Amino acid sequence: MALDLDTVRSTMPTTVPFVGTLGIEYLELSRDHAVCRLPDDVRFHNHIGGSHAGAMFTLAETASGALVLSNYGEMLGEVTPLAVEATIRYLKVARGPVTATAHMASEVDSVIATLKAGGRPEFHVEVELTTGEGDDLLVTGAVTVLWTLKPNRRPETA
Repeated sequence: MALDLDTVRSTMPTTVPFVGTLGIEYLELSRDHAVCRLPDDVRFHNHIGGSHAGAMFTLAETASGALVLSNYGEMLGEVTPLAVEATIRYLKVARGPVTATAHMASEVDSVIATLKAGGRPEFHVEVELTTGEGDDLLVTGAVTVLWTLKPNRRPETA
């Protein structure tokens, strides 16, 4: 069974303590997308009063990880999801709460097929960072995270 929003919301701040430190909120989670928000907190601002680049990166990586768990969470006994690489573009100063919306850029079934064929799949998750709402929505960043599903080592048998 995939991990649902309530499970991810309740376990991630302790499983990944930095998520709890930043107070990242999990708003939506499905197999298609994940939405997380970084509340506006002066402790996480940069030198020009916007959200710090590191906090924005963590928000984006967190949303991408939630989406990975939604799609591959039922396989956690067999694999460990790991972020391999990420690129981020800071497009505008992010003022106020920042929202990260993650979407799979790879086909879930293709990733699973690669794994079942004995490979170690790699796949991309795209994340858009925004502030504001409606007519005031501002795209502040774009992130691509490359993930892998690393097969867990099996205990050796005698």
